[in-house]
Amino acid sequence: MPPRDIPGQLSGTLLVHGDCPLGAEVVPSISVTTTFRSVPDGDPAGLANANPYGHVYSRYSQNVSSKVDEILNKVNKGHSITYASGLAAAFSALVHYQPKRIAISGGYLGCHGAIEIYSRGRSESTPIIGLDDNFQEGDLCWLETPLNPTGESRDIKYYANKIHAVGGILLVDSTFGPPPLQYPLNCGADCVFHSGTKYFGGHSDLLCGILIVKTAEEREQLWNDRVFMGNMMGSLEAWLLLRSLRTMHLRIPRQSASATELAQWLSKAVIPEGQEFDGIPGGVLTKVWHSSLQGTDERGFNPASQMEGGYNATFSVLLSKKEYAEALPFKLEYFIPATSLGGVESLVEQRARADPKENPLLVRLSIGVEEVEDLKDDLRKALQTIAEMQ
Repeated sequence: MPPRDIPGQLSGTLLVHGDCPLGAEVVPSISVTTTFRSVPDGDPAGLANANPYGHVYSRYSQNVSSKVDEILNKVNKGHSITYASGLAAAFSALVHYQPKRIAISGGYLGCHGAIEIYSRGRSESTPIIGLDDNFQEGDLCWLETPLNPTGESRDIKYYANKIHAVGGILLVDSTFGPPPLQYPLNCGADCVFHSGTKYFGGHSDLLCGILIVKTAEEREQLWNDRVFMGNMMGSLEAWLLLRSLRTMHLRIPRQSASATELAQWLSKAVIPEGQEFDGIPGGVLTKVWHSSLQGTDERGFNPASQMEGGYNATFSVLLSKKEYAEALPFKLEYFIPATSLGGVESLVEQRARADPKENPLLVRLSIGVEEVEDLKDDLRKALQTIAEMQ
């Protein structure tokens, strides 16, 4: 009997049992072998992507990474493939699609770096245009939504229609919107990219990249490229990822709900100096970004229609003074001052420390699985403290 498919939710049954041929081990072992014993008559199917348990060499496949693939295919409602890091996956997508031009605006600095290196390695440069420029045949639209670092949502269907009208490709960076929050393939994406280091990994202890495409044939092309690019996940990282997938249905909805509550609570503290909201002094916060705060835009897009399983668990706030933004991460107790996001622990950073192009007043918050009232108390006390700075 297949596990229940509940709209807007992940099936815990699928996550725990979706990779399971029966065997003696409850928890799969970490396989460290690079090569596997061959059979007397040869095993040509062992090299075939369609037969993941006919292992030959760990650069092709191994037991735990094959189990990960089975779960990811079901979770992402597409054909998934993993890489050694998010940027390894990003670069692999560029090699696969070989775009004539790339339309991208804002977003994660690492993807811009991967695009720059890809362009540098070609005989002809790859022009970069904005998302709101006119598209042409051969273009790749690289759409990040929700957007790093603010957590604002962009309309996937709009950009899918725009790029498909000229025969181009839509890649959606959905790192801030993992399952069950949104499913970009359902909205018209041709390829979905995740830094699996973040919410799929969920514990700040592994590097992973994921691409999801619509067909097994395209996934096999990516797999063949990966064989010779050599940028697959290691055995330990694959094992850690499999462990993490077991709890996605518990972690991500809780993080989403807590972040939504916190973002809406903090938005009420964007008030003039001399006023106060719930113990937060006015004049310290000047803006809060989050998909739940966007409302409906001029084209009729509302993030609620796209984020069917809840809003993003990472968002940003804008402080009124640079010294406030510099101090806030180090005045908090439960928020750890560190880069990255998506782990079970809440993180905070003045984003300009990692990306100098960002506004030095902006502070990014990644919400973990702690009690939301404890996180509120932590933020309240820290904001009170920095408000007293001279």
